[in-house]
Amino acid sequence: MRSHYCGQIDESFVDQEIELCGWVNRRRDHGGVIFVDLRDREGLVQVVFDPDRAEMFATAERIRNEYVLKLKGRVRLRDEAAFNPNLKTGKIEVLGLELTVLNAAETPPFQLDDEGVHEDIRLKYRYIDLRRDEMQQRMRMRSQITAFVRNYMESNGFWDIETPMLTKATPEGARDYLVPSRTHPGEFFALPQSPQIFKQLLMMSGMDRYYQIVRCFRDEDLRADRQPEFTQIDIETSFMDENEVMDITENMIRELFAHVLEEALPNPFPRMSHEEAMHRYGSDKPDLRIDMELVDIGDLMADVEFKVFAEPAKDPKGRLVVLRVPKGAELSRKEIDGYTEFVGRYGAKGLAWIKVNDVAAGREGLQSPIVKFLPDEALTAIIERTGTESGDLLFFGAGNAKVVNESIGALRVQVGHDRGMVSREWKPLWVVDFPMFEWNDRDNRWDALHHPFTSPNTEDPAELEANAGSMLSRAYDMVLNGCELGGGSVRIHNTDMQNKVFEVLGIGDEEARDKFGFLLDALKYGCPPHAGLAFGLDRMVMLMTGAGSIRDVMAFPKTQTAACPLTDAPAAVTPASLRDLNIRIHKPAK
Repeated sequence: MRSHYCGQIDESFVDQEIELCGWVNRRRDHGGVIFVDLRDREGLVQVVFDPDRAEMFATAERIRNEYVLKLKGRVRLRDEAAFNPNLKTGKIEVLGLELTVLNAAETPPFQLDDEGVHEDIRLKYRYIDLRRDEMQQRMRMRSQITAFVRNYMESNGFWDIETPMLTKATPEGARDYLVPSRTHPGEFFALPQSPQIFKQLLMMSGMDRYYQIVRCFRDEDLRADRQPEFTQIDIETSFMDENEVMDITENMIRELFAHVLEEALPNPFPRMSHEEAMHRYGSDKPDLRIDMELVDIGDLMADVEFKVFAEPAKDPKGRLVVLRVPKGAELSRKEIDGYTEFVGRYGAKGLAWIKVNDVAAGREGLQSPIVKFLPDEALTAIIERTGTESGDLLFFGAGNAKVVNESIGALRVQVGHDRGMVSREWKPLWVVDFPMFEWNDRDNRWDALHHPFTSPNTEDPAELEANAGSMLSRAYDMVLNGCELGGGSVRIHNTDMQNKVFEVLGIGDEEARDKFGFLLDALKYGCPPHAGLAFGLDRMVMLMTGAGSIRDVMAFPKTQTAACPLTDAPAAVTPASLRDLNIRIHKPAK
């Protein structure tokens, strides 16, 4: 129906006749001459309709925004004064010769160039929202990224292998989406949170190198970078250790950025232990673009009379840190109160601070309600250790180490963004040497920090059991600009070690057989050493396009409440459908 896309036409087409199809982006009537900006996925081009062709001109008078047109026309140069340097087609226009209205359109619920449309409206009419150039470019880049990944994987000997969507519920840190079985009354499939077990089984099957761009499902609370269904670039290898996996996937990301964004990432990516990341940044996914760090001062405060500082300084599970904000003394009390409220969302009971107006003036140059509680030598030591200068602001975090890390780590990022301290560059990082387990105070047991198939940094099950609290795992996360881009680990390939990990996690033999019996059986029949990694494709596209949410890089995402305004899903089903599934609905009381 067409010879070219609208956005492809430039001055090299002058005097040629072309055929175009697209949507009316805008129509303008300039005193007897009608101008139409015709749009398709490649861009838009200006079309001119003269009244000399009366029948066609009459049709052009009737068209409105979002009408679908087919057009035959001749390309000609615009007057130089009318050039539009912002468009590839900005030096030409198309004189309309034939016009066909393929479909009319009602007035759309919002204008495509309106930046203030509420997200719920955009999602309800997503097919219109996706016509916007910004969304088209994001979808284009997503396609480019997946195409590059497939080519890279194939060229490095990986096979694209599909794994089941209907599988068995397994504990992987989030709730499963359950699917009732009609043929097995009272029993359920689960949608996969990841293909973890199946890709390990593929390694046991001799597939050697596997990848898949796969949909995953998790019934969890949503944030800007989470969705109930999302896409992973899933990778698994045999006979590779963690360094080889990190090398081959790092090279993929480096080549991807060079190919799609023409950006050169460092070679190699820096590596940092989990312990160092938490110590310096309070986060296992630190944003290295922000030049601020957490500084421990517990040793300076253990003997002061100020209990707010002294108690966590003496507590083995406590932490006392200071965050220096360069030139932060200019912050108002209202802004500081706002940050106090911010850290409270992470469980912090308050936010102590000191404005350092004049370092040389000693105590007299400090402004804070807590200065009177601290001796001169402690104040001097804090300023020296943090490298504080006149005009800086010191924020203090004191209490349980987990709360301090989460609250002050988040404060570091928030202040960095608020005060324009985020450098305009890409800062990738490998975080390695994660703890194998973390203690669950609520249930009084160990949890796997990653998943129960991650290999510990020992080959001795007895050593794992004896040192569960201090045992490191062979896991690794790739972090980019404060976002976890992907994570993986060397997997357990030994039955005795896998059983011991289940035992440490409080998973008994019967439960292990019930949930993972097929995996435990497979381990008995010649399982090779294997390792893998999974990248979050949606997060990757979000970062590379500069979008603020993964919803903006998915064609049909869900809302914050895991609903779809476009299709009104989830929705009730008929009583007959429920009877087929042997299900009865018990609605919660209002």
